[in-house]
Amino acid sequence: MDGRERVNRMFARRDHDRVPRFDQPWKETLARWQKEGFKGDSKAFLDWIEADFQFLGHLIRPAIYKEDPALIKEDFFNPGQFQKIREDELTHDLRDPFGATVRLWKNKSGTPEHLGFECDSSKVWHQHFKPRLMANGIQINLAKVKVDYANSRRAGLWCLLAGVETFEYLRAMIGDEVALMAMVEEPEWIEDISRTLTDLQLMNFEAALETGIEPDGLWMFGDMAYNHSTVCSPQMYKELIWPDHNRLADWAHRHDMKFIYHTDGNINNVLNLYIEAGFDCLQPLEAKAGMDIRKLCPIYGDRLAFMGNINAQLMGTNDVDALEEEIATKFAAGKAARNYTFHSDHSVPPQVSWQTYQKIMRLVDKYGRY
Repeated sequence: MDGRERVNRMFARRDHDRVPRFDQPWKETLARWQKEGFKGDSKAFLDWIEADFQFLGHLIRPAIYKEDPALIKEDFFNPGQFQKIREDELTHDLRDPFGATVRLWKNKSGTPEHLGFECDSSKVWHQHFKPRLMANGIQINLAKVKVDYANSRRAGLWCLLAGVETFEYLRAMIGDEVALMAMVEEPEWIEDISRTLTDLQLMNFEAALETGIEPDGLWMFGDMAYNHSTVCSPQMYKELIWPDHNRLADWAHRHDMKFIYHTDGNINNVLNLYIEAGFDCLQPLEAKAGMDIRKLCPIYGDRLAFMGNINAQLMGTNDVDALEEEIATKFAAGKAARNYTFHSDHSVPPQVSWQTYQKIMRLVDKYGRY
């Protein structure tokens, strides 16, 4: 059974040979592992774990400013960093693709420090940002999409398009404080941003399909929750953002694709809205934020597939006995519903040794067979 058939059967809750697999180490994690004996790059890692998924092209992130080729990074989650403003020994300040000024570590990954946002009012949005975004045209690399698609089909992998969804993008572009205040005081502005950004994503996805490819899924990335609850109320989400999430899921389904949604945080209070919107799968199900497939699968397993939930913080302790309990019990829940894919509950941090991760994959083999 190849990866494509395996994932399709998982989504159909039909018998398959093993739990599908995917995971993503930080670049610092990969560098550590290379020193500890792993040979290869991120692609070699996916081959080694026998991953069942392949992304087509880069994550689509519509840009406001022209990118600086000297700062472009080729990894999937960071397709571009833009305009360097200042730097010191440890950090540099950049104007990012969203028109925000951020401070980033030079030599390690981490959450950016937001220093300012150019799009700080509806006036700036309508006069500057919206016209610039609409004028950018197709931003997906269609040639790369075609190559990746051909490679994924030859390898028997489940292939997907990916982009940044509305809520993540608008918070990155206008900042949390302005975004949350505007959701109350200027909801029509938030709705306009959401519609515009979704239109741009769909325009790029349509262009990709016009090349003749037939992807299996659409994976949208965003973060709409903290460790205890969603950033906004379920009702506010339903009124302002949900319609465009629904549009994305409907578009995927019209083209025979499944819809996967990535969000960190505790999203227990909006799961029914996700189902109503047409979401097929949730990822990464952050364990440290209270998400637990042992509780979710018996309730939602017939309507949602789940990817992830293996606690990355627990991985970082390198406590293999505790990890075996984690994997054994969560795999049992996922296998009972036949709706589960292995992934860490975010990405694999550099505290995880290569020796530990090899043991994790042996546990995935042990407990992941049907």
